Amino acid sequence: MTKETAIKLFEQKQIRSVWNEEDEKWYFSIVDVIEVLTETANARKYWSVLKLRLKKEGSELATNCSQLKMVSADGKFYKTDVADTEQLFRLIQSVPSKKMNLS
Repeated sequence: MTKETAIKLFEQKQIRSVWNEEDEKWYFSIVDVIEVLTETANARKYWSVLKLRLKKEGSELATNCSQLKMVSADGKFYKTDVADTEQLFRLIQSVPSKKMNLS
């Protein structure tokens, strides 16, 4: 892995990430983050439903979400919804998760 593409681990789960030299930012796969937070078997469907809900609420997160090509389990590159660190924190606040219980 290079600085430009890397896989981060969170609780033994992979989160795909890409360094964008032009923006000087890391971008993370939203589906991977949702899978870790929710432990759902279908993170893509969860993100699809959540994205629609956020759009209805007028959230800029769903509107400003970018897509970058990331390597998938089959070794091919596909466009994937990604978020930078700031967007990721907003996303995490929108996802109910036992892992984010700070009380």
